[in-house]
Amino acid sequence: MTGRILPTSRRLLSFLSLALAACADAPTVAVPPAPSTNAVKFWDASASLAWNRTARELIGARSDAGNPTTQARLFTYLSIAQYNAVVAAEEARERGDHPSPAAAVAAASVAVLKSFLPAGTHATLDARLQAQLAAPGWPGERHTDADAGLAVGQAVGAQVVAYAATDGANGTPAPANPGGVGRWTGAGSFLGLYGARTLALTSGDQFRPAPPPAYGSAQYAADLAEVKALSIGITDAQRATVTFWAPNNATWMNALASDLIVSHHRTEREAARILTLANVAGFDVLNACFDAKFAYYYVRPSQADAGVKLALPLPNHPSYPSGHSCITAAYATVLGDVFPDERARLDAMVDEAGMSRVYAGFHFRFDVDAGQVLGRRVAEWVLAHGVDRRAPFALD
Repeated sequence: MTGRILPTSRRLLSFLSLALAACADAPTVAVPPAPSTNAVKFWDASASLAWNRTARELIGARSDAGNPTTQARLFTYLSIAQYNAVVAAEEARERGDHPSPAAAVAAASVAVLKSFLPAGTHATLDARLQAQLAAPGWPGERHTDADAGLAVGQAVGAQVVAYAATDGANGTPAPANPGGVGRWTGAGSFLGLYGARTLALTSGDQFRPAPPPAYGSAQYAADLAEVKALSIGITDAQRATVTFWAPNNATWMNALASDLIVSHHRTEREAARILTLANVAGFDVLNACFDAKFAYYYVRPSQADAGVKLALPLPNHPSYPSGHSCITAAYATVLGDVFPDERARLDAMVDEAGMSRVYAGFHFRFDVDAGQVLGRRVAEWVLAHGVDRRAPFALD
């Protein structure tokens, strides 16, 4: 597993290990107490990263914390609010000072997080906001107005919350499964973000992959034989890879993005923009991936051959393309573009995540390949069209 990039926070990995396999609910995790003012170092990197970390810590308070859709929506709208708040604060001028970007990020983050997280977390969010405002500032914030920043952030946060409420997530039923030989045999499929409003793509089917290999074809037979052999003969190292990647969706990818932003010393505005690019790609690819799944309703390997051994419970949705591959490729492509010196390791990570699903008996190799291509195409579109460096993210 040489390609893996681990977030630096071991506490984060401990939290993530509690999550269930992809597309399943996670157990409720106790909300950590708000830290004291002295323990909060909001200026070590940026307010956007500090509040992203808070979101990663507190998302476990939701009973559906392991659901990829829950994660994608929370982190996407959080990062959009943060970026738009930074832009609004930096572009404003008031009495010679401008609104504090950090305070704007904080207020916008609290507004979004309160809309996504249970009421039991709200006191923690308020306490962390007050801790940030009381913490010693850094030189770049000396000539800013915290109150004006809070007002900007509150307005931006309210706008993003209202926009999120109308995105249509889980509002479009899956099309009917035509059934027959070579079709998925489950029921009540997990929907991803199928039918939701896309944020950068023109539609969910903009980059729909070509059909998978025909059932019974030579490629189908070869890939089925491969996944069967790997699942039966799974090694301890391969099983560890399966277990590691199973719960890792947007939450883990945001931790990875945050670590790269810190290690590459990006500014507040850059940090917020990078997180927005990565999360918008992750959001839209969950739409595009499930558009393809429901276009083809392809059978899972273990449904085609009972001899395939499952390392974990089978995710409840069609096989083609692989959702994990869609998600990891989308995030990694954005991060590899922003941090080109990390690209080789990120690509290795995508390959490892994809193979974990083959080892588990969940996917054919062609599912993985198609998911990686789709993730990269969505990310490339987002990089080209998603987030203007000079303007807020458009909420149209």
